[in-house]
Parts: sequence; structure tokens; C-alpha cells
Amino acid sequence: MRPWRISTSILALLIFALGRAPALAGDSLVGTVRDVKSADLVTLDYGAGSYPIRLAGIEVPREGPIAQQARDFVVRLVLGKQARMRFEGRNEQGEMVSILLTADPAPGIKNVNLELVRAGLARRQKGYDFKYGELAAAEREAQEKRLGVWATGQAQ
Repeated sequence: MRPWRISTSILALLIFALGRAPALAGDSLVGTVRDVKSADLVTLDYGAGSYPIRLAGIEVPREGPIAQQARDFVVRLVLGKQARMRFEGRNEQGEMVSILLTADPAPGIKNVNLELVRAGLARRQKGYDFKYGELAAAEREAQEKRLGVWATGQAQ
């Protein structure tokens, strides 16, 4: 066999193997948000299928007015729109735990996880933060302004 055929074959096998590899933390995927089940669980359709995406690092109320406000907030940001998820890992339910980013640069790309915390519609998970402490800073800001879950001075 000629050397260029060998290298082409090796390259094709490598590309095939990488395509079959599981997603790793930091991988990202772009798609359209087709469903918002709750403020921290959306369905991302990437064309060849869809994934349930659990927003990483946040805790949202499960019921009550704040839960509904948080879900409505996420609907306005991403439902029916292009979004990018940055994979962090999988949880016990098999959901992809990810950071969700709006994909439209015109109004400015937004980190949905961070925006929920900044608006007081979610709390930061204990011990979890982004690289530069953005979640902790956003949570402090919401607490100081007494927004959402911090409106009464205590987390609900």
C-alpha cells in the first residue's frame, strides 16, 4: 500500500472513532430549544436527535410563583431559538448537565444559568461556581437587590 493511502486510512479511522466517543466535559453542541420543562430542564434539538439538558450549578424552586417566573424567563430567552450547550457531565437520570448559552450575538450572547441567578430566580448550588466566581457574584447581587427568592431577605 502507498504511504498516502495508509495515512488516509488512519485519518478516516481516527475521525470515525472520535465521532463515536462519548461527550466530554467542555464539549459543546448547538441546536434549537424545543421544550422548556422547567427553568433548569430544557430539550435541545440538534438536528439528528435531541437531549434533555439540565442547567448546571443552579437550584430553582420547584413550585410556586418564583418557579413559574423562572420558567417564563427561560422561555423568553431560548424557546424556539438557537442555543449552545457546554457539557459539564451527566446526572443519575442520564440528563446532560450543561451550561446553556443563547446563540444570537445581536442582542448579546447570554449564559442562561447565570442570568437566572442574577435575576434572583435561582440559587447557586452549594460548592459550585464557574471559573471566575460569576455565580457567587450574581447571587450576591440578587441578594443585595432582594430579587426573586431573596425578596423577603431569606431564600424560599
